[in-house]
Amino acid sequence: MVREAGPRAPTPARSRPRGRHPSEMGAPEITRFLSSLAVEGNVAASTQNQALSAVLFLYRDVLEVDLPWLDGIVRAKRPQRLPVVLTVDEVRAVLRRLEGTPRLMAYLLYGAGLRLLECCRLRVQDVDLASNQIVVRGGKGDKDRVTMLPAAVKPDLARHLEVMRNQHRRDVE
Repeated sequence: MVREAGPRAPTPARSRPRGRHPSEMGAPEITRFLSSLAVEGNVAASTQNQALSAVLFLYRDVLEVDLPWLDGIVRAKRPQRLPVVLTVDEVRAVLRRLEGTPRLMAYLLYGAGLRLLECCRLRVQDVDLASNQIVVRGGKGDKDRVTMLPAAVKPDLARHLEVMRNQHRRDVE
């Protein structure tokens, strides 16, 4: 199956004047090319940065031409996205509609500040009911951390852990 691609972003080969070798081009042509990506090409920041890296590689490593003025070019930044945060009332409404294990997980996600994968990877030995702590192993950046166990979830979690311990005993027998 052949997929039709949209309009391609300009590349140095397509955007350079015919018959001119890159070694004959200087700051104005290279700057114009990189600017055309952002303005006319409407490409993502990562594509702009990749093009800049390609130009740097071409001139420094292939043509062995040093372009000190190119070091001053600022790399494109990805737009910063703000997270969507629910209000306290919205969180309560969501939590009220859940039951069982999904409810327990949602309380841990919200109350202990766990990420979804961290919650899914929790083990019995990671929960310390006596000191109201949860050990999160291999979290973001593969780092371990300790977080608090919310008082609101403690009774439900204690019951759940007891059910899991009993199931484990039966499985081992």
